[in-house]
Amino acid sequence: MTLRKLHAMSALVIAAFACLHIANHLAGLGGAAAHIAFMETARVVYRARAVEWALLACVGFQIVSGLVFVIRGWKQRHGGIAWLQALSGAYLSFFLAIHVGAVLFGRAALDLDTNFYFAAAGFHVEPFQFFFAPYYFFAVVALFTHLGCAAYWQSEGRPRLTRALMIAVPCAVGSVMSLLIVMSLAGALFPVDIPASYKATYVQPKP
Repeated sequence: MTLRKLHAMSALVIAAFACLHIANHLAGLGGAAAHIAFMETARVVYRARAVEWALLACVGFQIVSGLVFVIRGWKQRHGGIAWLQALSGAYLSFFLAIHVGAVLFGRAALDLDTNFYFAAAGFHVEPFQFFFAPYYFFAVVALFTHLGCAAYWQSEGRPRLTRALMIAVPCAVGSVMSLLIVMSLAGALFPVDIPASYKATYVQPKP
C-alpha cells in the first residue's frame, strides 16, 4: 500500500474515535456528571488493551505521515483547498501530539483520572485559559475541515456548489460544536468546580 492509502486508513480509525470523543463532550453539555458517565461507558471499548494500543499506533503514524505530506507538498501545493487541507492536518498533528501526550502523562505520572476535570482545569487557572480556549476550539474545527477537504477531493466531477458544501457544512458544524465544547469546559453553560488535585498541575507552589 502507498503511504497515502495507509494514512487514509489510519484516519478512519482516528475519526471513529474522534466522533465518539466529541459525542462524549456533547453529552457533557448537560454537566460534568453527564460527561463522566458517558466516558465511563465508552472507556469499556477504547481502553481495552488491544483497542487502545491500536489507537495509539494510528495516532503516532498519523502525526508522522501527515507531517510528511505537509512538508513534501509545500512547494507543489496550489489552491486554497489544498492549503486548507494541509494547514488543518498540520494543526491536528500538533494537537494530537500534545493532547495524547498530556493524557498519557496525566494517567501515568500524575495518577489522575483524565476525565472532564482534566480537560477543563486549564480553563480555570489564569492565564492558561488563553491557551486552552483556542487550542480546543481549533482542534475540532480542524478535524471537521480536514474531513471536509477529503470529501471535496472525492467529489470531483460534481457541481461546484455541491463540492463547496462538502467543505462549508463540516466547517460550520465543527465551529458550532467546538464553541459549545469550549463553553462547557470554561463553565459558561453550567457551574464547574475543579478539584484541587487537577488545579495543582498548573499552580506552582509558593516558596
